[in-house]
This record gives sequence, C-alpha cells and structure tokens, in this order.
Amino acid sequence: MFPPFIEEKALEKCRWLTARLDAGEVGLRQFAPVSRERAGQGLMLAAMIAREGEGGPDRLFFACSGLSRQLFVVDPRLEGLFQIAPPVIAPAAITAALAKNDRVIHELTARLQDESALSAEERQELRQRRRALTDASLDAVFSLYHFHCADGVVRSLREVCAAYARRTGRGADLLPPTGTGECAEQKLLDLAFARGLTPISMAEVFYCAAGSADAARKGQRTCPCDARCGIVLPAMLGLEILYRDDAVIVVNKQSGLLSVPGRGPDKQDCIVNRVRRLYPFCMEQPSVHRLDMETSGLMVLAFTPAAHRELSRQFQDGEVSKEYVALVDGVLARKGIASSGMMELTFRLDVDNRPHQIWDSVYGKKALTEWKLEQVQDYRAPDGSCRPVTRVLFRPHTGRTHQLRLAAADPHGFGVPIVGDTLYGRCAGGERLMLHASRLCFTHPVTGQPMTFSSPAPF
Repeated sequence: MFPPFIEEKALEKCRWLTARLDAGEVGLRQFAPVSRERAGQGLMLAAMIAREGEGGPDRLFFACSGLSRQLFVVDPRLEGLFQIAPPVIAPAAITAALAKNDRVIHELTARLQDESALSAEERQELRQRRRALTDASLDAVFSLYHFHCADGVVRSLREVCAAYARRTGRGADLLPPTGTGECAEQKLLDLAFARGLTPISMAEVFYCAAGSADAARKGQRTCPCDARCGIVLPAMLGLEILYRDDAVIVVNKQSGLLSVPGRGPDKQDCIVNRVRRLYPFCMEQPSVHRLDMETSGLMVLAFTPAAHRELSRQFQDGEVSKEYVALVDGVLARKGIASSGMMELTFRLDVDNRPHQIWDSVYGKKALTEWKLEQVQDYRAPDGSCRPVTRVLFRPHTGRTHQLRLAAADPHGFGVPIVGDTLYGRCAGGERLMLHASRLCFTHPVTGQPMTFSSPAPF
C-alpha cells in the first residue's frame, strides 16, 4: 500500500538506526526460540516523527516488525533520544492464547509426519482437525488485538476486518494473515494515536545481520505491506490512501461516508475532515469534487491553494476523465437498451423535495453520460434472495448532481434504478448503493504529469 506520510525525515532516522544496530549501540533482544527455517531472517525497522499537540515538540519513535524480537538501547548515551514502540499485544498474552490448542496441534503434526502409519483418509482427517485447531488458535490471538485510531476510537481487529470486507467485497469472516497487528508501522501508529500525537513523517527499511542471504536488501526502503497493513492501516487512519505527495492526495472513499462536511455536528465526519486531521499542513477546504455519501470510490483532494485552483480548473474544463461501475436492477438488454451509447438529459433541483433532482427540459442543466453494458450477473441481496442485474460502465462527461443515478432511474434514461438507490429506487436493509468510482485520470497540478488511478468495484 502507499506510504501514508512523508518519508524523507523518517527514512534518515531509519538509516541512522541501522548504523547504531551495526555498531552494537542498539540491540535486538530475542524473546522466542528461532526455528531452523527462520534463522538469519531479517525484519522491518520503522521510524516515526510525531508532534505533541499543535505547535508542540517533535518526538522520534522506532519499532521493529514481529513479536519474537524487540529493540533495546545498549549505549546509555542514546537514552532519551528516541522511544521504542512496544508490541500492540504483550507476547505473554499471545502465548497464553495459543496454549489451549498448542499441545494437540503438535501431536497431530507428529502423527502426520509418520507417513507409513496412516491411510489417505486418516491423513485427510488429521489435516482437517489440525487446520480447525490452528484457525481457532489464530482467532483467539486476533481477538486480543485492539488498535488506537486517528479519530480517538479503539477498534478491535474484528471490526477492522469487517470494514476491510465492506471496502473490498471480501467475506466478513476473513481470518487475517499470521502476524497481523505486529508490522512495525502498525505499532508506531497505535502508539501515536494512543498518546494523541500527530505523525509527521514515517518510513520503513529492511534490516538483517551481516552475512545474511538477504544482505543486498539491507537498508532498502519498503512500503507498508498489502497483506497485513492493507487491512489494518486504512481503519487506523480513517482513509484508504492510494497516492499522496506535497500537493495532492488520492483516496478510495467507502460507501456511507460523506465527501465534505454537512450541516450539524452529526455530519462532520467526512473525507475532507479526515484528511485535515491526518495532515495538519492541509488547506482548509481541499475538495475539488465529491461523491455522493452512498457512492464509493476514487477522490482526489488538494493540499495547497495552487493545486486546488489547477485541479478545479481541470474539472471545470472537462479535462478530468472518470469511470464508474454500477449494478442496475434487471436485464437492460430486454428493455431495448443498446449495448453502448451516449445520453443527454436535463435536470434541476426539486426545491420541494431536496436533494432530489427532477427532469426539466427548459430550466434544467445538461448532463452528458456515456454508457456501456458489460454483463448480466446474479445479485444476491442481504435477505438471501437472488435476481439478475446488469453491470454498467458509466463515463460522465459532465459533473451534475446525481447524474448517474438519474441516467439509470429516470424514464428519460434507462428507466431502471441502480441497486440500493435510496433516492430514485429502493434500498433493502443491509444494502448499499451499487455505484463505485473505479477510474480517475487527471494531470498533476505541479508536475504536469498524467495521473491515472483504478479501484476495483467491491461488488
């Protein structure tokens, strides 16, 4: 996944730490015996510079990946220069959680190693028993994990995995990979948010002992891993970040979250405020476009006024290319709708029924929408029922309010709503609007380079 914070300053500190480790001024204490397979393996070292309060001092923190090793200061002259982030969960608590099934798992493994004593059916049965016990042990460990998040809320790993499932369309019963919760950057962010600190810079490098087979990678910068950090960090940060630099940030908005703040204290949680909370240098109003609350997908925001002006110009002049994926209720081809085309509709706000838009050929604003029918597929509703729907690729050539929802639902368009549309169709309990901003292309406002981002629809 993309590094969430500026890396340069923290990267310098990572390389300073590797030099201290090589010189023996900082050590790695081993807490668990090392298996033959893992002997000599390297690990990740991460540094974080975080600020105490508004205008407060900057503090330096380090962490290493995994549970079996922990950084410690050897040279007393280094005391007070930095702090070491502890594991999210104490190793003793994890050992206790594993103890219940550990003996039986080892016994089953020993039996499986004696190939001559077992039939194929017996081996299959033993493997299934061992897998069930192993999964139960992992579930017991994962139930211990709770993460401090940027919004001040402490979330369990179960909540984090459920949010990941909604964001990606994967099963809600996801069992994350072994080691989830013990990546170095997860430890640092958990510490920062627990103490109310603001991360300013964070980076990670690979480290290994002299003579290791991975010596060529030593000191190389790495990104947060997709397998574990890709699950945990978006929940901790409140944002899934696809790209970030000094001028812009691109995020993947989840369905159900506002793009910009609304009226009232209950409508302040939104993409804009989450970006401003994480990045104190961000301008007050960074949004240059928005997605409906129920729509998920790609958004670009500006950090600086100059970037904001240029991106706003690109949107206004139609230079930004966008694609959306939608599930439209029913089989559109049976209704005589062509496999592709362009529609021109005119809508305005229904002042007696806000925020609905209504057809108005006289006073309405023109909305141009290109479409392509991709396939018919079965849609399983939250109540378990199944019905055919049409997957549609939309390319809006204008940016009108509810443009794609109306292109689908209005009689002047398809006359068939998008699945889960609360305004122009129907939305069953537990359902969401099946509309996702899947592709976004613009020109970088500073470098002038073309930027293209994709996000698979989670349905």
